Amino acid sequence: MNLEFTQEEIAFREEVRAFIEENHPKHLEGMGNREDMTPEDMTAWHKILGRKGWSAPAWPVEYGGTGWTPTQRYIWSEENARVGTFMPLPFGISMVGPVIYTFGNDAQKQQHLPGILSGDVWWCQGYSEPGAGSDLASLKTTAVRDGDHYIINGQKTWTTLAQHADWGFFLCRTDPDAAKPQEGISFILIDMKTPGVEVKPIKLIDGGHEVNETWLTDVRVPVENLVGVENQGWTYAKFLLAHERSGIAGVARSKRGVEKLREIAAQETIDGKPLISDFDFARKVSQLEIDLAALEYTELRTLAGEQAGKGPGPESSILKIKGTEIQQRLTELTLEAVGSYGTPMYGSIADVGSNQYPIGPDYAQLSAATYFNMRKTSIYGGSNEIQRNIITKMILGL
Repeated sequence: MNLEFTQEEIAFREEVRAFIEENHPKHLEGMGNREDMTPEDMTAWHKILGRKGWSAPAWPVEYGGTGWTPTQRYIWSEENARVGTFMPLPFGISMVGPVIYTFGNDAQKQQHLPGILSGDVWWCQGYSEPGAGSDLASLKTTAVRDGDHYIINGQKTWTTLAQHADWGFFLCRTDPDAAKPQEGISFILIDMKTPGVEVKPIKLIDGGHEVNETWLTDVRVPVENLVGVENQGWTYAKFLLAHERSGIAGVARSKRGVEKLREIAAQETIDGKPLISDFDFARKVSQLEIDLAALEYTELRTLAGEQAGKGPGPESSILKIKGTEIQQRLTELTLEAVGSYGTPMYGSIADVGSNQYPIGPDYAQLSAATYFNMRKTSIYGGSNEIQRNIITKMILGL
């Protein structure tokens, strides 16, 4: 693998860097906590990229993609991570968009793809249920055909940011008598303003509201909102999850996170010396960097395969497992580095109107909140235990 950029790629990097410098909202740089952001903040960069035609680098050109090579997409990720941009939310660009342009009909493409590209339409994902998470095939939400509509009833949970969503993509059981549970599931698009759709907040331990439970009570959805073929939704769901898992790896962001960790460890001290000079701590950071480098090459090979026309397959499970494990180790080491300054209660003092601001350096304030939030990464998108089963069966053939 040639690790040197060509002159054209260097020129592309300079173009990207200049565009980000000139166009990314300055007040959003480095803002990684959704609780500090308004819905307008979360879609601001997406809309700017939509106007530029850069919101969906991985999409085919005929549907609005950039036509970039894997190396250009790699450079794009690196440059965004370098300044900490808040990238487009994945639900439209990385999840339902590829399903629609791959399996949807022309009317669905014309209706939905422009809004996904522009960032004007907010999507949410209706997969998990209280009794169907990693075992998604056991879902119980039903869609019963009634003329030219489906009548949908059920409950979804952990619906991220559904309180802001315009549309959602839902897995529903359309054939309860199918021989295998996976064979009776359909992929249906639902307007979140439809009567009978109710979004209820799930308050997190820190008081944040990022996820929800979504109740569907006699929701009438036009049959034309069915993507692909009825009862074939499991195929589309697996296709979507492969794209999601590839994106979860977050290599560029983790690389920037390691740089910040080293900066913190150079300022924090132990026995009067910089923490980074402590052998045990330095060893853990070095091992993290080694694992991250290995993951980076795996991601590049996957990108190259996509460029050659091979969509992400079971190898995306490797990216998901290692990517999320690295993210968790990174946030754990960051919390370890800031020590008592990372006490969770400090981060909320200024939010309740007190004039007593958190003690310690700015870089410590979100370390605990980020650490706890990242515990979820090894669960969402299909738990890492399930991903290991996929690798065992689909890659190793065991």
